[in-house]
Amino acid sequence: MNSEKAPVSVVVITKNEADRIRECLESVRWADEIIVVDDFSTDDTPKIAKEFTDRVFSRKMDIEGRHRNHAYGLASHEWVLSLDADERVTPELREEIAALLKSGATCNGYTIPRKNFMGKTWVRYGGMYPSAQLRLFKKSAFKYDEQAEVHPQAYMKDPRGSLKSDILHYTYRDFTDAIAKLDRQTDLEAQKWFREKRRVGVFSILRKMVDRFWRAYFGKEGHRDGVIGLFLAVNSGMYQFLSFAKYWEMKKAEQPKRP
Repeated sequence: MNSEKAPVSVVVITKNEADRIRECLESVRWADEIIVVDDFSTDDTPKIAKEFTDRVFSRKMDIEGRHRNHAYGLASHEWVLSLDADERVTPELREEIAALLKSGATCNGYTIPRKNFMGKTWVRYGGMYPSAQLRLFKKSAFKYDEQAEVHPQAYMKDPRGSLKSDILHYTYRDFTDAIAKLDRQTDLEAQKWFREKRRVGVFSILRKMVDRFWRAYFGKEGHRDGVIGLFLAVNSGMYQFLSFAKYWEMKKAEQPKRP
């Protein structure tokens, strides 16, 4: 690829990603604009980001969808490539995006497959690949739901297309990192259930736990990834149980104490 910059704004959301942000931003130097929206990191994330762009902003993460919509609104270009700090754009994807924008894209957005990693190991099964997400889009046609605090729904006007090349997603540093992430996400899920006053029974949760494990480990062949596949299948089932347990704690704390 020549030195001409691609007419796209890369938007990266960060918080305490000093050990990963450099490789992420190195992979998108070819983009005409790089925007980093940082959630008041206490490490060197903002300092490192400023080595690559002067468009580094600080904003407290409130609702994830609202936070991301705000970040996309800062883009100077109509086309936005959305990344997280633990992701990398491959040379093949760079070339594919540049060629697409140069030839004239016919869709409002494109899904991109992702290779998910546990440490340095690519996880191929259990629903972890291709794990395609809508990441390249026209900002005027795209918006996240601003109500959901975890896993917000993306909305975009059709038509949409798909790209062939991958984003590399270093999902978890190790098992400990995966457990910490599960803890944070189930905190948010339990809070959501509590606000909604959701009615959840023990047996329905048990059924969902087993279903999620079974689908990941057997239905989607997670067992072919060995110990990592087993860990991720258990992790998937535990998401339901931990969300329920934390929700139960909140409800119990709300009840008046007996004299």
